[in-house]
Amino acid sequence: MTRVTDLMDVFVCAGCEAVLTAPVVRVPLPPEAHVSCGHEFLPPLMAPGTYAVEPLPSGRPSRMWEDLAESEAAAQGVYAPVYGVSFGPRDRAVVAPGDVRGTVLVPERCGDSCLGVVAGEGPNLVCEACGLPVACREDDCGIWSAVWFEPDAVRRVSTGVPAPVGELTPLPPVEPPGRWSPRWAAATGAALAHLLAASDGGPVVLPAGLVTELLGPAVRALLPAEGPAKQVGLAGPGLPGDDLDIVLVPYGAPPPVGAAAVPLPDGVWSYLALPGETRPIPASGTLPAGVLRDDYPLPDHPWSLLRPDRDAFLYTLARLPEVRSPWLRTLYDRVWTSPYGSVF
Repeated sequence: MTRVTDLMDVFVCAGCEAVLTAPVVRVPLPPEAHVSCGHEFLPPLMAPGTYAVEPLPSGRPSRMWEDLAESEAAAQGVYAPVYGVSFGPRDRAVVAPGDVRGTVLVPERCGDSCLGVVAGEGPNLVCEACGLPVACREDDCGIWSAVWFEPDAVRRVSTGVPAPVGELTPLPPVEPPGRWSPRWAAATGAALAHLLAASDGGPVVLPAGLVTELLGPAVRALLPAEGPAKQVGLAGPGLPGDDLDIVLVPYGAPPPVGAAAVPLPDGVWSYLALPGETRPIPASGTLPAGVLRDDYPLPDHPWSLLRPDRDAFLYTLARLPEVRSPWLRTLYDRVWTSPYGSVF
């Protein structure tokens, strides 16, 4: 598991020093953090025992893009049109609700919601010990269940305890009963944004297999087919990525010298990079490529084509400074103004 730090932390109330979380280790912010997912309940955004930090402004207040000069939006880390530009605090930390301790939910401070809880005009969780508003609890339909701490209301304190050693565990792209995983959709949407930025507007050659299935249609629709092409492939633990121009790597993994990195969450990268197991018990010999034993449950198959998430693509690309290049801004505007277009 990719970690930003190697030691466990706890968050404490800035007013009274009461401990507000279990020990947690910092990991990269998931690409789905700011992407909603229809009218359904979603699981916790963060895995137990982890937290992430959003370095850009997030939450309320926000202002419409049309009301801002582009320089004002750029100062907030947004470089292309979006519906609303946040002027909220930077460096908000997010944890799984199950890792929170010593807080009380104030229903009167929750905003309008559908089937769950959302933040109102300010934090809806207060410190149980002193009453200081410290965090926003969210779990409404379409929103990843999470607790977002206000940076001025809490302090991060190191426990000095090393974080457990994690492993790269593959995350299947399809969830029962045949649904395209929203985490995969967001991850590939964000990866597509980084891939376009790294392409410099020229052709790219994707590796055969699932990467081409996922990104190929959008790449063919958005990038030219003629001209010198950049080679795209996987790199990371066990994969050196030699002779590649653009590499898909786990978050935090350094790319090979001279290659541009396209980051992927650990679970998505490892599913693409690590071979899967198709046998329930050891057997002699090997199976032909692509053949599964008939005495083993077949993998789930999606109801529709697996496509990158459009909102994750736009959210990520709008916050990459490269989008200010005329050619990339043209592609962004093409997707932005065609919500039901054929690109995805």
